[in-house]
Amino acid sequence: MLAESVFHTDALARSDRFDFWRECFARTVAPSEITSPRADDFWARQRLVHLEDAWLWPVSLCASRYRRTPRLIRQSDPELLHMSLILPGSGAVHVDHNGHRSVNVPYDIYFLDTSRPYDVSSDGDSPLVGMGVEIPRSRLQLPDAGALSGLLGRRLSGRRGFGALLTQFLVQLSDETGAYELSDAPRLNGVLLDLVAGLVSRELEAEAALPPETRTRNLVLTIRSFILRNFRDPRLTPQTVAAAHHLSTRHLHRLFQPEGVTVAALIRHRRLEQARRELADPALLDLPVQAIAARCGFTASAHFSRAFRGAYGVSPSEYRQAEYQQQAEYQQQAEYRQQAGLSTVRGTGRRGRTSATPAG
Repeated sequence: MLAESVFHTDALARSDRFDFWRECFARTVAPSEITSPRADDFWARQRLVHLEDAWLWPVSLCASRYRRTPRLIRQSDPELLHMSLILPGSGAVHVDHNGHRSVNVPYDIYFLDTSRPYDVSSDGDSPLVGMGVEIPRSRLQLPDAGALSGLLGRRLSGRRGFGALLTQFLVQLSDETGAYELSDAPRLNGVLLDLVAGLVSRELEAEAALPPETRTRNLVLTIRSFILRNFRDPRLTPQTVAAAHHLSTRHLHRLFQPEGVTVAALIRHRRLEQARRELADPALLDLPVQAIAARCGFTASAHFSRAFRGAYGVSPSEYRQAEYQQQAEYQQQAEYRQQAGLSTVRGTGRRGRTSATPAG
């Protein structure tokens, strides 16, 4: 799986939690003056996922304020472009940066430059829930680096265009880090950089000046996102994908040649992966295998069974039975551990440590 570390305050003494979070934030982003109306009863939970030279960190924590001052910038500047995606469950986040002020709510995005002062705070009665992304500023390919100033601190949408693509990518990557290998990190890093560059350039109306290879990768990512949204439709084919993006089928195939996968194979893989998840879902136990196949875009159960066996080495029914047996065994082990009074708590910073402690 991808390199990942976890920090949460539950494993710490109450008196140490706020100080540890300030240290953790300084290592993750940059040193900042941090205050909180709940400093004496502070809580925070963060996962840190390393890609290559960028990293992302899903986080939830109680209300707090972050001020990066000129003095702190002079003392230490990692020269990062920070991006925040606000997620459901979060209160509003107020941003004052580079002459722009904004109020951000779930599915909004904003950017900060660690080389410039900022003031970011969340509403006092609500938690802050979101996803932080750190990118070395030098890695972002833009035609005019100075143009980024017009974007800093502004409220951007994570619901449409490249903002929606970026949101979808980050949420899926965060939820499925175990589905990737360490060797996938450079490619995922490249996808992240392309999506951020696409969003920034679109907002700056500078997309035409992006390098041609970046525009091509952005088009491929747009098509992948289209497939992800529509794979359940049994009418989805390479021909309908091409038509939806005003491309010829031949041009579509040329776009995906460097990807090492055909569009038809991509559609089939996405359908099979969803079917695999639904077969393993206890809530869908009473749903026949054929119904799950139809839900995932397969029109013929025999074709689905052959494709599933070819991909996973077992029939859909065999896979479902094995998954349920494994889940039952895991539940038995969990109940045993609960009866024994044990739990596992992991608390790490960016380069922290993992520890197991008895509950209570």
